[in-house]
Amino acid sequence: MTEAHKAALAKGRMEGRVVRDYLDGLRATKPKRGRKRTPETIRKRLDAIDIEFASAGPLDELLLVQERSNLEAELAAKSHAIDMSALEADFVTVAKSYSDSKSISYASWRQVGVSASTLKRAGITRST
Repeated sequence: MTEAHKAALAKGRMEGRVVRDYLDGLRATKPKRGRKRTPETIRKRLDAIDIEFASAGPLDELLLVQERSNLEAELAAKSHAIDMSALEADFVTVAKSYSDSKSISYASWRQVGVSASTLKRAGITRST
C-alpha cells in the first residue's frame, strides 16, 4: 500500500468520524415534542419514586425501578452538554469533500437535518 493510499484512507476515516459526530449531535439536540423536562423536575420525580417505593407492590416496584433507571440516565445525559458549534465548524471543513466522495446530494443532507445555512457554509449547493 502506497503512502498516498494510506493518507487517502486516513482522510476518509477522519471525514467519516467528523460527519458522524455532527449528525449524532444533531440527533441528540433535536427538540422533542411535549413538555420539556428539566434536571429539577427529574430530581422531583426521583424523590417521588422513593416515597412511592415504600408502599408499592411487587409489580409496581418493578415499574418504579425501571422508571428510576430511565430518569437517572436522562439526568446524566442532560449533564453532558454537546458543543454543537465546534461539531458544526468541523463538519463545515470536511462536508464538501465527504459529500463529493460519497455522492451525497443536498436534498439528502437536508433530510437528515443539516440546515441550509450550514450546507451553504460548507460549499454544498442544491446543484451539487
